[in-house]
Amino acid sequence: MMLVALLLCVAGLFAVAVAATILAANVPGRVLTYGATAALTLVALSLSALGLFGGGIETLRLPIGLPWLGANFRLDALAAFFLVVVNLGAAASSIFALGYGRHETAPQRVLPFFPAFIAAMNLVVLADDAFSFLFAWEFMSLTSWALVLSHDRDATNRRAGFIYIVMAGFGTLALLLAFGVLAGTDGNYAFAAMRAHAPDLQTAALVLFLVLLGAGSKAGIVPLHVWLPLAHPAAPSHVSALMSGVMTKVAVYAFARVAFDLANLSDWRLSAVVIALGGVTAVLGVLYALMEHDLKRLLAYHTVENIGIIFVGLGLALAFRANGLHAAAALAATAALFHVFNHSLFKSLLFFGSGAVLGATRERDMERLGGLIHRMPKTAAYFLIGAAAISALPPLNGFASEWLTFQAIFLSPHFPQWGLRFLAPAAGAMLALAAALAAACFVKAFGITFLGRARSPQAETGRETDKISLAAMAGLAALCIVAGAVPGTFTAALAPVSQMIASDHMPSRGLAAPWSPLVPSLGSANSYNGLVLLALLAAAIALVMLALRILANGTSRRAPAWDCGFPDPSPATQYGAESFAQPIRRVFGTIAFRAREEVFMPQPGDTAAARIHVRLIDPVWEAIFAPIARGVGFVADTMNPLQFLTIRRYLMLVFLSLVVLLAVLALWL
Repeated sequence: MMLVALLLCVAGLFAVAVAATILAANVPGRVLTYGATAALTLVALSLSALGLFGGGIETLRLPIGLPWLGANFRLDALAAFFLVVVNLGAAASSIFALGYGRHETAPQRVLPFFPAFIAAMNLVVLADDAFSFLFAWEFMSLTSWALVLSHDRDATNRRAGFIYIVMAGFGTLALLLAFGVLAGTDGNYAFAAMRAHAPDLQTAALVLFLVLLGAGSKAGIVPLHVWLPLAHPAAPSHVSALMSGVMTKVAVYAFARVAFDLANLSDWRLSAVVIALGGVTAVLGVLYALMEHDLKRLLAYHTVENIGIIFVGLGLALAFRANGLHAAAALAATAALFHVFNHSLFKSLLFFGSGAVLGATRERDMERLGGLIHRMPKTAAYFLIGAAAISALPPLNGFASEWLTFQAIFLSPHFPQWGLRFLAPAAGAMLALAAALAAACFVKAFGITFLGRARSPQAETGRETDKISLAAMAGLAALCIVAGAVPGTFTAALAPVSQMIASDHMPSRGLAAPWSPLVPSLGSANSYNGLVLLALLAAAIALVMLALRILANGTSRRAPAWDCGFPDPSPATQYGAESFAQPIRRVFGTIAFRAREEVFMPQPGDTAAARIHVRLIDPVWEAIFAPIARGVGFVADTMNPLQFLTIRRYLMLVFLSLVVLLAVLALWL
């Protein structure tokens, strides 16, 4: 049974975690830990792919956990697909870490938790009862929290870890309440029992609210995203790739499992909430990213943007399914799931690239980078592929899944409800804006980091990363190209999943015809052939190179670079990250972040430099989380004297509490 084999792989990962506590302090320990993790995740990846293509359902109950419930596990099409995403990202991160891990200053604080984190994510996807799911979910949160705090001497990392664990605990509580509502008065926490009893509209609305709080906080939807840009950059880069490219997809799985399977949401008004939330998340995520100069924080905010795109697709699938438009629901679900897969590829690739830059320069601030394309040409090439993919440029995979999402939006006139007819195009407009801003953001990220002249001594002395890390990046870059060139192969593999959650699947010519165009629905005049586009692009590049070779006179001439009218050779005169962000900040920042520019101009005769200071305010933090933090601090300070009472005062406090509780009980009855 593939389910048993997958559970054995999970057990193997836990065994590796235990062994890593002994071997972590030396080089063989690093190699063995990451090597064994890569091997186990590759096996799990193969088993998951077989489970996805097989299309069957396997279940297993183990006599552990709650005595009356046991530990229930299930492998179906939805779980198999997300296991493919988890184990592909985990295998790539493990291979990358074989080389990158040598930069780690505290390996004993990373190695034991890395395989345990991967094992927990696999268990979340396989769990088939609320107790097993929440146990694995909380273990996933705790192991990732330990990885975030691996460099706890940094005060910023400690703050990131604190905010992350608080948000993780809040999310677990929300999911616990959601499962409690689904279990109802029977108290049967097995997922099979929840599937058998569809909730009414009020209960379904409450479940959706709770699962959006629980899974949405882990995925990073706005306004529950505040932990993400703090925790992802704090972790080592291969862990950041896992958290951003994989763990957020486990949260998407939790939402999809509850919304499409356990609660079986079937009211269009509930789907409208998901669509609107996804559109807002996509736009605000990319705007946050544009304001950032820290490379890893920029990538973390782009995770928020792409989670918004995924939730728009899932919301459309819910809306179409609620109206009986199963073919359109299959298209929207396929678009969302395909983007789940694509985002795990290019986001992991980009975090690997940022990790290579960080390892070579010890810098994350783009204003202190530059010119790295000359010293790290292979890293620059792979980062450029990831940047083009996340910017939804054809013929790469980001374009293919976003194109499918827009095809689903174009079917919105089929909605019988006027609210959805207006909401879906509005969400499409927000996604179009997010895509355009993402392209601008990655022009900034790649241009400032890799082009121009070095802005610091660290950037001047940077060197290419190791061959193993480059191999991991090359593999993900190749997958980004392949998934964009032959998207029909990947959408055909998603047919069992869309059939399960949307009762239909996209038309497909099967896996045997990867060159065939991607057609979103039967009878559709729209199609996309990434392979033809890739061939035309390659031919155009080859023709240009051939023309240059034929028409060139065989001589070369060197001249100074254009100085834009400023002969000062200082690298500070180059365009910087602030220069790229300023026009967009002036358009959107005043509304979204209440951006203010303060210019300090010295008096005539004063030789001090003129300075400009930009002040940005995060409205989500200021409006929601800062008041909560102040309230918690006030309550903590108020209650703090209670820990210094004498025994007599403690006894008096207990007695008064008992009297109050008895009085309340008497009045209640």
